[in-house]
Amino acid sequence: MRAANHRDHGMASLRAALAAAFGVLCAWGGPTRGDELNDYPTAARADYVLACMKANGETRQVLDQCSCSIDVIASILPYDRYVTAETVLSVSQAQSTLATQFRTSEPAKAALNDLRRAQAEAEVRCF
Repeated sequence: MRAANHRDHGMASLRAALAAAFGVLCAWGGPTRGDELNDYPTAARADYVLACMKANGETRQVLDQCSCSIDVIASILPYDRYVTAETVLSVSQAQSTLATQFRTSEPAKAALNDLRRAQAEAEVRCF
């Protein structure tokens, strides 16, 4: 009985997180001004650069390339949209019916496509 309650609580938490992320997806109206496109917190930039360096090598050249990459992404994609796409990527790891419904929704697909386009542009400009 206890395990079932724990599992139900976990599913309720996942549903709440998915609902919140879906609300962000649906509310996003796109960028409106250039200065809003560069609103990434320093910690988010640092997290990106560290992960990028881990994947590409830990050299000074890679540091410069990864820093350039997040700057390009930030110039294309508003931070809220970036967080949404990262959330979709995170939820994509879950193997549940609810997670599948979430990641296959049109807003989720659009957020991922926006991130992938920004990453592709960053790849061209920086690497």
